Amino acid sequence: MKIIVCVKVINGELNPFDESALECALRLSDDVTVVSMSPLSAKPELERLTRLGARVIMISDALYAGSDTLATSYILSETIKKLDFDLILCGRQSIDGDTAQVGPMLSQMFGIPVITNAMSVSADGGKISVSTRSGKEQAQCPALVTVERGYVLRFPSIFSRQSEIVPLSNADIGCDAAKCGLAGSPTRVIKTFENNRGRRGCKFISRSELYPLIEKLKKENKRSETRVQSDKKLKEVWVVGNEVLDAAHAIAEHAVLIEKTTPEAIAKRAKLEKPEVILWNADPWGRKNAPIAAAILNTGLCADCTELETDGKELFMIRPARGGRVTAKIKCLTRPRMATVRTKTQSAEIIVAAGRGAKDVLDKVENFREEIGAEFGTSRGLVDDGKASYERQIGLTGKFVCPKIYIAIGISGAVHHTCGIEGSGTVIAINPDKNARIFDYADYGIAEEF
Repeated sequence: MKIIVCVKVINGELNPFDESALECALRLSDDVTVVSMSPLSAKPELERLTRLGARVIMISDALYAGSDTLATSYILSETIKKLDFDLILCGRQSIDGDTAQVGPMLSQMFGIPVITNAMSVSADGGKISVSTRSGKEQAQCPALVTVERGYVLRFPSIFSRQSEIVPLSNADIGCDAAKCGLAGSPTRVIKTFENNRGRRGCKFISRSELYPLIEKLKKENKRSETRVQSDKKLKEVWVVGNEVLDAAHAIAEHAVLIEKTTPEAIAKRAKLEKPEVILWNADPWGRKNAPIAAAILNTGLCADCTELETDGKELFMIRPARGGRVTAKIKCLTRPRMATVRTKTQSAEIIVAAGRGAKDVLDKVENFREEIGAEFGTSRGLVDDGKASYERQIGLTGKFVCPKIYIAIGISGAVHHTCGIEGSGTVIAINPDKNARIFDYADYGIAEEF
């Protein structure tokens, strides 16, 4: 089986989701080609991958600078068209952009099936079987799969030798310059600012107050947040599914509810009726299908928006960027303007999440969780240490949760984690370090050992 793995180098290191995709490929086949659109500074990291037995192609050209997901997908597709493949693997998302768009867009450009959020992949002849976060799926090759962080990339053998990578520029690939870089990117970042979203006023309590507080919170019906209504509104927007209706009503005079069907059918209707805006839910279904529709319509898509704004003419989309450290304000130059929007979904009433600081008391955490009837979650640190499964990971590189009560034990509060708990009703943090960042994002804090 011939497998192509698309990877991204970020600050000199391979994107962790792409590491997982590469390891998946190496377990499936001896014929693996890595393709990376990277600046020349990424060359040492890509050369390292040749010691794993993969052929490595580095795409680099000044023309490609500033490419958004649509332009990037186009450049990758034009490169891969020159190669033979049975399967394309991509990491679920990059940890700097976090859009999860390139894989689905790329699949549309090749007209092949896509399976997203894969925890494991097996192959039998020309068919692949994939275990995802939501179940099992199969597809006939050629196909594309986006991979979660379910695999750990192996170390090269001490006997392995480094090979030369294959450098390609646009002179070799022949992309249309109008579809590359900023010129080919329909989304534009207007400005960025520090992300303070999710900050709360923490009240410190003693450990003895914890159980009475939990019982009190269980009985409360905490008032849910309502979206800010724009003073001026767009005339009409399309919404794919009921989940984003409230977001549409906040910015538009009229919302047209579109049935959740195939992205091909939605795009076909959009070509005929020419809507100005299409909103999708930022759930796994929306994150998979919206990029496919965007690729068909050749339009921009802003992912995982936390807020929408309008002046009555233009749509401004607000989303976390750079791993959640900043918030970006974005607009789309093409029509229809599209966005996936974060919405509150059903979650467990109580989640107890353990971090690296609780790895020596996990038995106590488990007993506490069972005692109060909570579900278990974890931070990335505990997963990286092999103490918890990735399916339980909460945060930007895991899953978003919105329980009535969220209890963080031994979690420092890295931005990757706090981004994933913003929708929680009440956050209780337990950490002996009173200066831990998690307390800035908690309603109640206990500065004690658990």
